[in-house]
Amino acid sequence: MLRSLSAPAARWVERWMPSPLIFAVALTVVVVLMALFMTPAAPADVLSGWGEGLSGLLAFTTQMCLILLFGHALANTDPVRKALITMARVPRTAFQAYAWVTLVSCISGMLTWGLALVVGGLLSREVALQMRDRGVKVHFPLLVAAAYTSMSVWAMGYSSSSPLAAATPDSFIVETLGSTIPIQDTLGTPWNLVGIIVVIPLLTLAMPTLRPKNNTAVVQLPPDLTAGSIDKTIQHVDAEDTSPAARIDSSRIVPLILGLGVVAYLGWHFATSGFDLTLDIVNWTFLAALLLLSRSAFELGQLVKNAAATVGDILIQFPLYAGIMGVMTSTGLGNMISTFFVEHSTAATLGIFTFVSAALLNIAIPSAGGQFAIQGPVMLDAAVELGADPAVITMAIAYGDSLTNMVQPLFMLPLLAIANCRLRDVVGYTLASMLVSGPVLLGVIVVAGFV
Repeated sequence: MLRSLSAPAARWVERWMPSPLIFAVALTVVVVLMALFMTPAAPADVLSGWGEGLSGLLAFTTQMCLILLFGHALANTDPVRKALITMARVPRTAFQAYAWVTLVSCISGMLTWGLALVVGGLLSREVALQMRDRGVKVHFPLLVAAAYTSMSVWAMGYSSSSPLAAATPDSFIVETLGSTIPIQDTLGTPWNLVGIIVVIPLLTLAMPTLRPKNNTAVVQLPPDLTAGSIDKTIQHVDAEDTSPAARIDSSRIVPLILGLGVVAYLGWHFATSGFDLTLDIVNWTFLAALLLLSRSAFELGQLVKNAAATVGDILIQFPLYAGIMGVMTSTGLGNMISTFFVEHSTAATLGIFTFVSAALLNIAIPSAGGQFAIQGPVMLDAAVELGADPAVITMAIAYGDSLTNMVQPLFMLPLLAIANCRLRDVVGYTLASMLVSGPVLLGVIVVAGFV
């Protein structure tokens, strides 16, 4: 049934879905036209808002790039890669392969979306290799789509942007509510934890049902791709070079000392601030792990160099989405969309309308933090006025944002680069996963609103 529901949309996407860059440009045109015809803004105002908005997410872009950079580098350290190869040997059948990649990716997404994308991409390729060597046919685009399911649940986990922003002392939340929203009231609530327990097994069971019925439709990896060719080989310092500089470069002491320093800072942070998570703290956590697992400063440099290639698309497209955000902010278009939902809400339904509007806005503003900056003040003001729980509204924004990640191409870019797969090959399957996770996420918000 899931296949029959998603198949028509999948065929349309495969035929008409442009490249992610073209999608961002087309979306810019659509938002500009909406601003011109739906708001009183003049063309000069729209142009000014777009131009000023281009640099509006530079700090957040850096945070996002670091999440992906550290995640990619960490996933390619020897201990983590060996663990991935070991995990890739677990599934024995095609059904198990799809389910296993989905499960591991979603669990990784509970830690951080950047690590999940990298782990999912590498694991999907390694599993495909293992299955091919065993003579088991697996549809590689479906494995890649299974890896991307992590982006539909990441907002319930450790690196979720909206609740982290809401817990940050210098965020706009303080001006809106008079105080921050502790993580314990959002990510740490029983209803969020129950949602995790429900949605991940459902996705794990649902994704294998999308596999092609006809073996002739199965797309496998190229036959010349072998184990060990998943990523660039890390070069090490020449063992015959005994110079002091080479010994320092090949020594583990430097990254180890630096890693222990970051760990010490994190310990001090949590000891003095409690369980206070921000995007920066999440990044430093994975930086510490990367430093501790790197065998030398030279290897660390190689890992980061290889990881840097995965952030290129984000660097070119984030400014475009920042420009879209600038238009929506300066012209009041984003506020108009959110206000429309607020005007038709009550305390009991505000969470539902927030979820729906967040899912729609995410198509134009895929940055969860940027979207929260636009939508958060409107929705949280409404929560105060209507008597709804601000923590629930914060999570409704996070859930809605994560839902339509399944059809928004921006964050697929790193995974597609790692897996060497086309966007149109996987979007039909990710759309189907959205049909599975969507009712669960909305159901959690509905329940939370009455708890």
